[in-house]
Amino acid sequence: MVHGARGLSANSSSSSGGGGGEVNALLEQDGVPRFDAFRVEDVAPGVEKCLEDLDKGLADLEQRLTGLDRKATYADVVEAAEKLDAPLGFAWGLVSHMMSVKNSDALRTAHAELLPKVIAVGQKMAQSKALFDALKSIDQDSLDPVQRRIVKKEIEGMERSGIGLPDEERATFNDLKREQSQLATQFSNNVLDATKAFKLKLTEPAQVEGLPESALEGMAEAARREEGSEAATATEGPWIATLDGPTFIAVMRFAKDRDVREKVYRAYISRASAGDVDNTPIIRRILEIRAKTSAMLGFESYAQQSLASKMADSPQAVMDMIHFLNAKSRAPAERELQEVTRFAAENGHEGDLTLWDVPFWSEKQKQELFGFSQEELRPYFPLESVLRGLFQLTERVFDVRIVAADGEVPVWDEAVRFFHLEDRASGNRLASFYLDPYVRTGEKRGGAWMSPAIGRSRVLGQSPVAYLVCNGSPPIGEKPSLMTFSDVETLFHEFGHGLQHMCTTVEHAPAAGISNVEWDAVEIPSQFMENFCYDRATLMAFAKHYETGETLPDALFDKVVAARHHHAALMMLRQLQFAALDMRLHSPEFDASRDDPIALQRSVMQEFAVLDPLPEDRFLCAFEHIMAGGYAAGYYSYKYSEIMSADAFAAFEEAGLDDADALAATGRRFRDTILSLGGGTHPSEVFRSFRGREATADALLRHSGLDDEAQAQHAKL
Repeated sequence: MVHGARGLSANSSSSSGGGGGEVNALLEQDGVPRFDAFRVEDVAPGVEKCLEDLDKGLADLEQRLTGLDRKATYADVVEAAEKLDAPLGFAWGLVSHMMSVKNSDALRTAHAELLPKVIAVGQKMAQSKALFDALKSIDQDSLDPVQRRIVKKEIEGMERSGIGLPDEERATFNDLKREQSQLATQFSNNVLDATKAFKLKLTEPAQVEGLPESALEGMAEAARREEGSEAATATEGPWIATLDGPTFIAVMRFAKDRDVREKVYRAYISRASAGDVDNTPIIRRILEIRAKTSAMLGFESYAQQSLASKMADSPQAVMDMIHFLNAKSRAPAERELQEVTRFAAENGHEGDLTLWDVPFWSEKQKQELFGFSQEELRPYFPLESVLRGLFQLTERVFDVRIVAADGEVPVWDEAVRFFHLEDRASGNRLASFYLDPYVRTGEKRGGAWMSPAIGRSRVLGQSPVAYLVCNGSPPIGEKPSLMTFSDVETLFHEFGHGLQHMCTTVEHAPAAGISNVEWDAVEIPSQFMENFCYDRATLMAFAKHYETGETLPDALFDKVVAARHHHAALMMLRQLQFAALDMRLHSPEFDASRDDPIALQRSVMQEFAVLDPLPEDRFLCAFEHIMAGGYAAGYYSYKYSEIMSADAFAAFEEAGLDDADALAATGRRFRDTILSLGGGTHPSEVFRSFRGREATADALLRHSGLDDEAQAQHAKL
């Protein structure tokens, strides 16, 4: 997942921080953020100072532009606006980051009080007639191709920000947008609080039978934080099951106690759907606002507005892609369910499988079919070893060097690491990045993401800095952080996002890195990197047992690769279900003031899933991607991008993953196109520059085991 940044057409956020003692971290902007000086009480004065300066600076800039006796230049408008917006972007970016990784009641209060003001000044800038007229007056022949694309996108963005609306309508539009941003923040806070609130105390060994040691240690650690259970141990208990990612997944896959699985599953799918943290009314209102503001701008629906700035041609084209992949996946998914149901019955399960049974029996079936479990792999993936392997791969393929720089800069938590990325040939530093690897229930939001801390900018003299955030299991006692294979894939995924941010050669900030990249292309580098987890040379270079140093056995690697397609169709349907629901919620046929979003959720699940949902399923109430993230009417981007990312990786397969020279040459071409060109060139042109043709879905279907050859082989079994 990726988080974006500000621009002239920003409707809402970006980021801020705070300070300590005589230093206000939000205003210390020479270099990376001063996390050591961050204090919540400094947030308001720091942001207020930036707002005041931006407001005054905007008035001065507008006066200069309207007083010009010539056509405006790129420097007059875009570069001047970049300089003007940078201090608030830095400050508010720091606040937004801390809201995600060090959330607290005091920080929420400060954020909530300042958010309307930050949105208002962003709207004022995005709706500046002087800026808009100046942008349109720039001589196109004076611009290079990247600048021309930036100016075009900025004009379109300002139009979507309501600059063309009559004054009264624009005021209403702005009020609605401010409300929407506030609701999105509340949505995320509710999910965080609901996740934190659930605690299932388990006292009997039978209740945790089957759970791996790593999960038991984490659950005992959770119990030790509770009054009266300070002496909890992994072997004796008590244990507390929470809804954080590592614990939830472990319970669903390994807990033999069906009652425990059921309780945890029901709690997870109904998060933030009742009481003070009920997101249902927030969902309705956000959808109402999106529909209304889109209509004010002349769009048929929010989906149509969203796709106006993306690669996909239309909402119908997106649904066509979804239905194409659904048609390829439906029969295989039904067969997968039949097979796991038969397997469960043969191994003592009575009756039909429930939604909390499928993950458990799927894991059991995979263990029998391929002779290993996820937990058997975990000792081979200590975080430090995985990082070393990831970095060696990156250095080998993209001709860079990664250097640990822990202690050089302040961090927000003692577990956070810091690194530099250098060009190997020249030795020049290209970028830097933070890595926050571990779960912190209650203060850190779930999932994994990359977000820009600082973007490349010639005007501001800045090199890129990235935040890479995961939610893996932390070290416990003398045992290091041990990753599941899924955790490894997630780390590779987020690092792919980071590489696009850090390896950009575009020096114009509005199009550097991930900025200005069409949203349905932004997942290409991240999903591309995941494929290397199934490359023998890559994985075997770092899959070392944390105690013995033994390399992952060849036979076990072969099983991992063979298991890649296990229940791939079921997983495909799950992603298509999310994408279809997202598009339909934002279609003209859905009226949030009249229709029930949860009823639509249920209808879509019944259409795409192979098991009917539970009556209380409210996963939409925790679907932050589309309600509080950047994926509204855009969740399809994962599959849209995956078509291109799989095709891109196929170029490496064709060149030869074991041929060092061919790998380096193909990697250099990937770096010089997809990683380098950022948002300065249309993604379809960037992809053609790398691949020499348009993308096809062939590689995606092959990697998913859904191509005709794989299905024919399965039918023979």
